Amino acid sequence: MLGDDTVRDRLWRKAGQQRGYFTAAQAMGAGYSYQAQHFHVQRRNWIRVDRGIYRFREYQDLPSFDTDNLVRWFLWSKEKAIASHVTALTVHDLGTANPAEVHLTVPPGFRQKDPALVLHRAPLRADEIERHEGFRVTTPVRAIVECAVVGVDQDVLDSAVAEALGRGMSSSRRLLHAAQELGPRAELAVERAIRAELS
Repeated sequence: MLGDDTVRDRLWRKAGQQRGYFTAAQAMGAGYSYQAQHFHVQRRNWIRVDRGIYRFREYQDLPSFDTDNLVRWFLWSKEKAIASHVTALTVHDLGTANPAEVHLTVPPGFRQKDPALVLHRAPLRADEIERHEGFRVTTPVRAIVECAVVGVDQDVLDSAVAEALGRGMSSSRRLLHAAQELGPRAELAVERAIRAELS
């Protein structure tokens, strides 16, 4: 019953949509004072992940996913950062990309930084973004063309295009149109990848 909802229940429900992560502001919204938050961190009920970002301890014992860290960065950015470029290719399981760093697209005026991240500043349209559990990511088509525009290795691009076409995630025409919107460099690289797939 909703009337029996505890403070922990409210926060647990919210964190459950975010792979166990939550912010200090979300904890406050659920009813935890800053003093109570400090207590739970001290008792190791909550694991401090970053400034103002925590995770329920129980999630350490649950199976993890490769994308768990993207939830953390989404919260770190105050829900402004979108997983993109080669990171988005790995989310969509496209091609051979295996990035050492996390690539995120943020709004042009975004000021936060972290050495673990490669930040790309660009506006994104709603139809270029997909929502996943606890984070957002650029669509397969956008991920491919934004990789093309920054000069990702052609072999990586070729493999991503081949899989996107093979799995029916896009058509050649749609990929080329999206690449044209980002300029000649993206268009040429995507054209090459499509030719490699068709040859």
